Amino acid sequence: MDIVITSIIVAIVALAVGFAIAKLLERNQGSSVIASAKKEAASILKDAKNDAEAIKKDKILQAKEKFIEMKSEHEKVINSRDKKISEAEKRTRDKESQASNELAKSKKLNAKLEAKEKEFDDRLDVLEKKKNEVEKLHRSQIEQLEVISSLSAEDAKSQLLESLKEEAKTDAMAFIQSTLEEAKMTAQQEAKKIVINTIQRIGTEEAIENCVSVFNLESDDVKGRIIGREGRNIRAIEAATGVEIIVDDTPEAIILSCFDSVRREVARLSLHKLVTDGRIHPARIEEVVKKTTKQIEEEIIEVGKRTVIDLGIHGLSPELIKAVGRMKYRSSYGQNLLHHSREVARLCGVMASELGLNPKLAKRAGLLHDIGKVPETETEIPHAILGMQWAEKYGEKPEVCNAIGAHHDEIEMTSLLSPIVQVCDAISGARPGARRQVVDSYIQRLKDLEDIAFGFSGVNKAYAIQAGRELRVMVESEKVSDEKAAQLSFEISQKIQTDMTYPGQVKVTVIRETRAVNIAK
Repeated sequence: MDIVITSIIVAIVALAVGFAIAKLLERNQGSSVIASAKKEAASILKDAKNDAEAIKKDKILQAKEKFIEMKSEHEKVINSRDKKISEAEKRTRDKESQASNELAKSKKLNAKLEAKEKEFDDRLDVLEKKKNEVEKLHRSQIEQLEVISSLSAEDAKSQLLESLKEEAKTDAMAFIQSTLEEAKMTAQQEAKKIVINTIQRIGTEEAIENCVSVFNLESDDVKGRIIGREGRNIRAIEAATGVEIIVDDTPEAIILSCFDSVRREVARLSLHKLVTDGRIHPARIEEVVKKTTKQIEEEIIEVGKRTVIDLGIHGLSPELIKAVGRMKYRSSYGQNLLHHSREVARLCGVMASELGLNPKLAKRAGLLHDIGKVPETETEIPHAILGMQWAEKYGEKPEVCNAIGAHHDEIEMTSLLSPIVQVCDAISGARPGARRQVVDSYIQRLKDLEDIAFGFSGVNKAYAIQAGRELRVMVESEKVSDEKAAQLSFEISQKIQTDMTYPGQVKVTVIRETRAVNIAK
């Protein structure tokens, strides 16, 4: 037990001795580190002082150089300013000397002017005296003449003026009459010359539109496929296009009959696609007709663009370009409307050039003068007024708008382009064989037939076929029942009898079709 206690004490004493020795060693090492740090700090301070002295000397040297440079620049500025001041003083001295010379000259000139003025005053006095003497002599002469003629001066003057007035009036009337007659003769000759030259320079063929188109076939076997089983294909084509298809004994050809040339073209192109493709059935027919109708609308825009480019007309509204394209499929008194408008535009350009007017503006008015004939929906407004309203709506110039509206005298002419367009329209329509009144009245009668059908509710489509001897009406099955379809046919026929005048009979056929469509997915 004593040994353990002794060992513990010895260990504690050893630890204390070791701790004391460690503290002594640490103190000795710390003092050496501090000494070395002090030496290093002194060395750094010394280097810093040396660097500071070098930087100070360098900065002082730079400051001196900068001062010398600024001093030289300042001296240059001062010298330049002194030079300018001396030049200004020199100019001032020169001006002062010049002014003194001019002052001396002006004094001399004033002296001369004063002398001249005095001389002029003396002459005026002499002239005044002579004028008084002349007036005295004139008055004495007048008094003597009055005594001799027993008339006062005022009476004599008035009599002389009256006689001179009468003579001048007679001469003036004779001159005016001769001038007017000469102007009339010259104007008539010049007008005839301009019109004849214009007609001779613009020569176009006669443009007659028909109401039928012939569709050529490769063989007569295709006719059966076009007719279809129990005539379902041909009925589907007629219902979709509104065109009557005549299949007769004519070899390798069928006839498309319709007064509307747009419908005929849609039917012709649709038949061409169907025959080329070979698949002819009602569903395919409706699909092809829709695509062809869209194609015709795109072609109308393209035709309008080509027309304005050919005539050199720029900046035309897209809607007006579309209206110009629609004119290709319209006719006026049997004359193709686009050909007529192009011809009128060229005639207007030539005539405007002959008269010294703007030919481009005249062409523009000539091309657009009949756009009121191609509205998308029928209207009661005269085509000239409707065309003028369109032109105003799409930003055409007032001269062009007035020429469109006044070419049939619906409004007053306010520009020189208006009579030119009117004359050129008459020239184009007066060509031998250019127009046929019968065709136009026939087409109008067919349009009136279709409009009567559209006046009843539930009518979806209406087509006048068989040269106006039959009216085919398609109705909506949801709105019109079978019984009402028969009643509708009777009412339309009675309306036609009451409102229209026509030769022969008109057959009214009302077609009601019910479709049930579902999609299998």
